[in-house]
Amino acid sequence: MKKILLSLSILFVFMSAKAQFSTGMGAKKASVLGRITATVLDSITKGPIDYATISLISTKTNKSVNGAVTDSKGKLSIQNVAPDTYKMLIGFLGYQTKTVMITTTPEKPDISLGNVYIFSTAKKLEDVQVTGTKALIENKVDRMVYNAEADGTNAGGDATDVMRKVPMLSVDASGDVQLRGAAVRVLINGKPSGTMAASVSDALKMIPAEQIKSVEVITSPSAKYDAEGSGGIINIITKKSNAQGVSGSVNASAGTRQNNGAFNLTAKTGRLSVNTSLGANVAYAQNSKTEFVTNTTYLNGTTDNITQSGYSKWGRSGYNGSFGVDYDFNAYNNISSNVKASRFSNGGPGASDYVRNNIPATTITFMDMTRNNLDWNVDYKKTTKKEGEEFTISGQLSTGRTPTVFSNISTSPQFPNGKFLGSENTAKNNEYTGQTDYTYPFSKTTILEVGAKGIFRNVKSQYGNLQGDFDYNQDVAAGYGVIAFDLTKKIKFKGGVRAEYTSIDFNTQTSGIEKNNYFNLFPSLIVSESLAKGGTIKFSYNRRVQRPSENFLNPFRNESNQFNVMQGNPQLNPELSHNLELGYSTFIKGSVINASLFYRSTGGVIESAISTLVENDTTKVLSSYINVGRAQTYGLNLFASYNPKPKWTLMGNFSANTYEVTNTISNLSTGTFLNYSIFGRSAYGFGKGYNFELFGVATSARRTFQGKTDPFYFYGASFKKDLFKKKGSIGINTLNPFTKDLHIKTVNNSTSAVSTIFQSTNIYYPLRSFGINFSYSFGKLKFTDKSKIKNDDSKQGDQQPGNNMGGMGN
Repeated sequence: MKKILLSLSILFVFMSAKAQFSTGMGAKKASVLGRITATVLDSITKGPIDYATISLISTKTNKSVNGAVTDSKGKLSIQNVAPDTYKMLIGFLGYQTKTVMITTTPEKPDISLGNVYIFSTAKKLEDVQVTGTKALIENKVDRMVYNAEADGTNAGGDATDVMRKVPMLSVDASGDVQLRGAAVRVLINGKPSGTMAASVSDALKMIPAEQIKSVEVITSPSAKYDAEGSGGIINIITKKSNAQGVSGSVNASAGTRQNNGAFNLTAKTGRLSVNTSLGANVAYAQNSKTEFVTNTTYLNGTTDNITQSGYSKWGRSGYNGSFGVDYDFNAYNNISSNVKASRFSNGGPGASDYVRNNIPATTITFMDMTRNNLDWNVDYKKTTKKEGEEFTISGQLSTGRTPTVFSNISTSPQFPNGKFLGSENTAKNNEYTGQTDYTYPFSKTTILEVGAKGIFRNVKSQYGNLQGDFDYNQDVAAGYGVIAFDLTKKIKFKGGVRAEYTSIDFNTQTSGIEKNNYFNLFPSLIVSESLAKGGTIKFSYNRRVQRPSENFLNPFRNESNQFNVMQGNPQLNPELSHNLELGYSTFIKGSVINASLFYRSTGGVIESAISTLVENDTTKVLSSYINVGRAQTYGLNLFASYNPKPKWTLMGNFSANTYEVTNTISNLSTGTFLNYSIFGRSAYGFGKGYNFELFGVATSARRTFQGKTDPFYFYGASFKKDLFKKKGSIGINTLNPFTKDLHIKTVNNSTSAVSTIFQSTNIYYPLRSFGINFSYSFGKLKFTDKSKIKNDDSKQGDQQPGNNMGGMGN
């Protein structure tokens, strides 16, 4: 009944918006958007000017509405230009800004300017050093944008390499991303992905860096976004083009750790475009060493000592593919659909030797984890002659299958012939989403946004043993309203509220509880002021939620490490947080400085925890997830970019935040600790297409309620040469060339009414690698993905609880 009512509500919003459109559009047929083309040349040498910046400014509002950058031949193409009168500004370092007046009409939407000459500002040509580059970093009201396409050192890498260069983000050695020390939601072109939900680190490795146009770090999401993500949202924007004909690209890399390949193809004719992509990733199996020391002291005075030392030889393989269709009925109506499928497989053999209370034994382990995901979306968008008015309705289906199989054979004096232990589990995740959004501009500076959304999720965990299956349903109904306007000429305001009702129920066979329904309001506001010389200061507040996802909830018991069992917790409650931020940014002679202070209060913090498990007269350590308590977090972020020379870029990012959690049951506090991460980068272009880069990442110790993980660091370098008139490139790269393994040490302590547990884990993860990469593009790529679905409301976990990464666990 709830699903029917929600569907009727969304349909009512759709019909109401449609009625409003029909009264204001008139009978005149809409015109198709046009394009502006030109070739920018030096006035003296007649040579092309590459990477010149073009801005298209409306003469009515005197605001920029579009833009472009010239290619290696000086050519520019600005797409989706509405009929109007514009002034086009052409700028390049060392040249006078050129202004060209342009008028397009519905009858003649396309304009070709031919050759446009710009003049040097120097008296003599030989005194001018011709250089130019698109800004790497842009600051907007609610986000910071890293323009990956303007960074030549990204070629041959993947999305993980790009993320390491994005301000405010921290990326560990395995590719997991955090924003300001908190969980973050990763979107692709503003929408979620089943692959990303299953494993962010694996999904990022499957996206070639050449496909990424920019990365948006949204620290202050408005109420239009789903309220998920305590730290904020990361939105990866892929490159798009409206180029006619057939175009595409190929990327390939090979190395000592992994091989990658990707192929993209787009065909466009008139108003119809079709695109497809294929990608593959194969990581070599390498020995990863893990050591455990577990000491458990019980109230009766007895102790249990376990020492384990083992290895795992895991490999990873995966592929993904997509197919999309996009069609413009006219200038005001568009429909698009896209299907994406992916498959990842992780696993391999392992072995461990352990001593329990002076009794030795050996265990042979095999583990396999597979993730299969399918996403299908259909989107309709309608605009009107009123600039800025837009209505969209979207639907999305996401399905996932995650089979997990493990087996152990243990040999000991008690079982000289070996004891077998094995199990399997298949988690099925189905998600259905309907969404509608409407934007209405009352004026150029006052804009209203409203919308409604429904998400229906079902997770089934099916076991291959006598343990009962788990069936979990989560339905979310949401509606929002956002208003933006100017308080003064320099001060802007954007505020709103989002209402979400969550209904949860699941079978009582495993969990013992039937349902947990809750309603929340999520307000948000941003106030920003433009300062002199390009500076901006802003203040923001928002309330966010972090719902536990499938990996956190699944009660499947993973006993691949027989003494360290991992299991999800279906009784978890969501995290709720209040976020305050004060930020400042400025541009000084090409340098970028961004500084921010923030405060976050989070209730129901979800963390991994260990406890005692007694089963069949055998004592084990159980790793699961719990709601620890309330956290108070203070932090700062400082990012700077500086160019000592036109082709030399230095970048640095420093993030720090406090950690303090108070348990809601015992009222005990961890005390206050400082977590920080440092990223440094130096990139230099030698000319003639040669580029060199060095980078390094260092983190402090990371605290949790029960323990800490020691600090670690890693570093890398890359060298790239442009080929085929910048249509291709070849490069080499290395990661940790002088350090074979990344040593990660974690210590946990747990005290309960039954026992006291001390556990020390040492992981030696093989990180050193060398590789070569090649990329080539023909034509201009088009990645059509206009979906408005953004299911950014589930806390993600890359693996089952524990993250042991050794032969005795994950």
